Amino acid sequence: MIPLCAPENAKLPTALALGSFDGLHLGHKKVIKAILKDPIGVPTVVSFWPHPREVLFGESRLRLDLPTEKTLLLKPLGIEQLVLVPFDKALAAKSAETFVNEILVNTLQAKHIAVGENFRFGHNREGDIFTLKKIGDSLGIKVTIIPILEDHHGRLSSSRIRKALSEGDLVYAKNLLNRPYTFQGIVEKGKGLGRGIGWPTANMKIDGRKFLPSLGVYAAWASIKNNKERFFAVMNLGPQPTVDPNSSSAVEVHLLDREINLLGKELTIEPVKRIRLQEKFENFEALSKQISLDAMEAREILKNNL
Repeated sequence: MIPLCAPENAKLPTALALGSFDGLHLGHKKVIKAILKDPIGVPTVVSFWPHPREVLFGESRLRLDLPTEKTLLLKPLGIEQLVLVPFDKALAAKSAETFVNEILVNTLQAKHIAVGENFRFGHNREGDIFTLKKIGDSLGIKVTIIPILEDHHGRLSSSRIRKALSEGDLVYAKNLLNRPYTFQGIVEKGKGLGRGIGWPTANMKIDGRKFLPSLGVYAAWASIKNNKERFFAVMNLGPQPTVDPNSSSAVEVHLLDREINLLGKELTIEPVKRIRLQEKFENFEALSKQISLDAMEAREILKNNL
């Protein structure tokens, strides 16, 4: 795993790709590749944490990739460190020129800066790519601007990936990401209600900042940390309308045809396809029968995705 660090702890000097890079799609990778073509500093990705809109407008901005996940994705690309710039109202109040001078030049000693053409920065988003190019030229810093990547549906963006996940369309999300969508969590002790109807589940604690797909029942791959084996699984994402109508939304995973004590283990889940939406059944017997059908469908889906 590459280092995840604050600006003052970064290896210097840097060649940096600047942006949120949430979802790390092909458009983001073009920006990152730009700093690798002409290495004149430590290849670095620089992002803000938390998201500026969380600080400025109180919006909840769940991430497609949490910082630790992002480090795993960046390493194979040739990036050597991920720098998170703490975003607060003091930073937001800095002018575009002050931001470049204080953070990118003085602290990170940037020799090359690459951004997408829609990048904005500084107080009230006053700075744009022309501002950055002008400042860079005056300081002798190479600045590379990467055009927005588009396909036949329009601009490739994190918003499109979120929309696909919100609609339960894992295939489209995978195509946009150019990789499977996954998330991790620790298995916690549950109430044992699933075991009571013959379908024991692993109850996962997920980082609350992680973006999850829409509620429903999914065919999914499950793997245990430090174990390369993947298991067939059925995942329920949401409340338990039949078993416990007052329950809050949760992530529950049942391994198909395997009995493993997962308590306390970290699981990685790759939802492959949504089988159905959630529904309330008349009784536990009807629910158990439906889960049997879900399991059969999940096996077929996953066999076709080996």
